[in-house]
Amino acid sequence: MFMVAVAAHSGEYSDDNVKKVSSFMSALRECSPMVLLGGYWGLMKVVADLARALGMTTIFFLPIEREDVEVPGIPIRTGCDYRCRSVIMVRSCDAVAVLGGAVGTMIEAFLGYVMGKPVYVLTGTGMESDSLMDAFPHAFDRRGLAPLTYSDDPEALASAICRGIHVRARQRGPGDI
Repeated sequence: MFMVAVAAHSGEYSDDNVKKVSSFMSALRECSPMVLLGGYWGLMKVVADLARALGMTTIFFLPIEREDVEVPGIPIRTGCDYRCRSVIMVRSCDAVAVLGGAVGTMIEAFLGYVMGKPVYVLTGTGMESDSLMDAFPHAFDRRGLAPLTYSDDPEALASAICRGIHVRARQRGPGDI
């Protein structure tokens, strides 16, 4: 099963953010990955509720500060603070989708990159993570540790993830985990 970690803002968001996330999730349904999230609040809650409505499995990597939150999916009570739980979540995924956020969201993008996971960034969200494209248009550093894809079109970004799933599956071969 292919797993996508979704990095999204934990606080306030706009109606436009909800529309973009909705378009992204509807298009992501095409390849039906498991969706990994760092919590069930802010824009992550929107992602989780849409994933559930679309029949996708959600797994929540909850920080110790919020382990008591009820989630509509599989809770992983990490025993870690917010940053530590991000390491576990990103380590567990096959790709990282950045749907708009601040420093925590960007940390998850950088973690994905340094762990060799493809990183897909939605731009035009009006959030701080939009600056990643200006600062790092091709890679987060000169090593080029992982593919980095930017798009302001949420459906195109989801389609790129789904295409990447098929490419990675062919590279692994039958029987590989």
